[in-house]
Amino acid sequence: MSQRISTKGALSAAELDANQRILQIGKHKPIRISSGHRILDHDGKCSRPHGHNYEITVEVTGKLTEEGWVVDKGDVIDVIDAWDHRFLVEEGDPLVDAFEMSGDGDALVVLDQPPTAEVMSVLLEQRMLDAFPDTVSNVSVAVSETRELCATY
Repeated sequence: MSQRISTKGALSAAELDANQRILQIGKHKPIRISSGHRILDHDGKCSRPHGHNYEITVEVTGKLTEEGWVVDKGDVIDVIDAWDHRFLVEEGDPLVDAFEMSGDGDALVVLDQPPTAEVMSVLLEQRMLDAFPDTVSNVSVAVSETRELCATY
């Protein structure tokens, strides 16, 4: 026999719609992508092309949609996956021309700032806010470059 559960007595439909909810993705098992980058004007090792297995967690705040969620997890993954197995560089990096000349231009993501974990978190948040419905009021992205370095905005 099926079980019927109602929100009556807990929250009205209007209250349920008006309340902000938080969706956490990757809290206990982060989303992983592999990407390369370099920090062009850095004085240390990070100026050399190298890569990381980034771990990303996302928190999305918003009202429930008609489908009953804050946002579809697949929409979050789509934004992040656009940088998986890509090389991130800053505008003006000579690697842009090298990638284009080699025929691998589609493997490059050119940012208007250095491709640090801090910048990545800001840009991923903005890309998600642009892609998500108006019911979403906030997005917070944490990007872990290594076990010692995690940036969130």
